Amino acid sequence: MAARKAHEVDAWIDRPDPRIRTVLVYGPDRGLVSERARRFAQQTGLDLHDPFAVIRLEGAEVDADPARLADEARTFSMFGGERLIWVRNTGGSKGLLNVVSDLLAEPPSDARILLEAGDLKRAAGNLRGLCEKAETAMALPCYADKARDLERLIEDILGGAGLTVQTEAKSLLVNALGGDRLASRGELEKLALYADGRAEVTDEDVIASIGDVAALSADSLADAALTGNLVMLDRELGRLVQAGTDVNAVLATLIRAIGQLHDLRLMMESRDLSAASAVQQARPPVFFTRRNAVTEALKAWTSERIAAAEERIHETVLAVRRSGRLEVETLRHTLLAIAIEARRHGRTG
Repeated sequence: MAARKAHEVDAWIDRPDPRIRTVLVYGPDRGLVSERARRFAQQTGLDLHDPFAVIRLEGAEVDADPARLADEARTFSMFGGERLIWVRNTGGSKGLLNVVSDLLAEPPSDARILLEAGDLKRAAGNLRGLCEKAETAMALPCYADKARDLERLIEDILGGAGLTVQTEAKSLLVNALGGDRLASRGELEKLALYADGRAEVTDEDVIASIGDVAALSADSLADAALTGNLVMLDRELGRLVQAGTDVNAVLATLIRAIGQLHDLRLMMESRDLSAASAVQQARPPVFFTRRNAVTEALKAWTSERIAAAEERIHETVLAVRRSGRLEVETLRHTLLAIAIEARRHGRTG
């Protein structure tokens, strides 16, 4: 199967297999999709500003005329050398899937195809299914950043600006960022400018520069669901709805929170640790305002039940993106189901 797990994607992009002729970069975090697609394009060694070497298409163009993709892929370069056919916002029309299927069966010898797409479930006939099955294609998923990914991004941007970051400041950043990679990068670059001329970034700097109260409320909402606190869940969800917070951003926070919980629960089970010890040893550290909630949640969940809840959350993301209606009610239903599960097992741990 030609695919990589989410945590393996960056390493593959750093050293892509030259035998791969079609690369699909997909997922709900469109900022991360865009960033990773650009990194792969840079790895080809082509001049990304050369319109003869890099052919850029929009998904809507290809959906309207699928043969355009085939023609571009089969056309020989006027000046020789390899070419890159880069399609953004790739759709899933039958015509496009037929063309991609043909290109996977008979890959072009002097062109690579780079496809950017949104979230895709695994299905035999869709774009993800076709690329995962083909020997000369690679499917690279991009999900909302987990804590480890955000910590690395923080180090890359702030460390690259010559700044060190206090532990509490880093924990605050991890909790405030993560819904979209490009948005996270923009906030960190803004913070680097704010702290310019200093050696260290403090938690006060983070609050002054970012001040994302909605993100912190979303953290409280996630903690309420994972600990079974129905009163807090109703209160925090009401605040976020009243503030007009994007449901997708709330779901991204929930994905990150339950991903961190999963990592800590696995640590507990593999090392025979208590919940409190796992939270104390967490790297990156759990933000101090969340430690009690995370400790309580660890007692209520097993790794198997967390995995099932993660699957439910990803299904909710897909449902929200497909329908575009009743987003809040869909989110509320999922949060309540998670909270009820937490309450059911919380007493026995």
